[in-house]
Amino acid sequence: QMQLQESGGGLVQVGGSLKLSCVGSGVGAGESFNYYAVAWFRRAPGAERGFVAAISWNSDLKNYADSVKGRFAISRDHSANSVSLQMNSLKPEDTAVYFCASRRIDSVDAVAYPWDYWGQGTQVTVAS
Repeated sequence: QMQLQESGGGLVQVGGSLKLSCVGSGVGAGESFNYYAVAWFRRAPGAERGFVAAISWNSDLKNYADSVKGRFAISRDHSANSVSLQMNSLKPEDTAVYFCASRRIDSVDAVAYPWDYWGQGTQVTVAS
């Protein structure tokens, strides 16, 4: 059973930056977090959870929600079993709990396949 742990959330002013990290662990022998597609989702107060960005296992494919294109960048570091989300030019509407998710099927489409594992989330608050 894979465990995902997010970190890096916090309070930031409008226009500021934050970098979130998701570390995967607990997979069985012969498996690795690094073989999984990983995505970030977010849930704002009173809203449904929504897709933010996804990255394929070897980083050759990335997908972003229109609302974050040009401001957010997803990347991964296989040596650290981690996926990061660099968030720049933050807006109040980016305030949400951010979750990372992973799946063995290597697709960056947000909804084509279910996401198998989820983290507990990290709070991002953008103050105006």
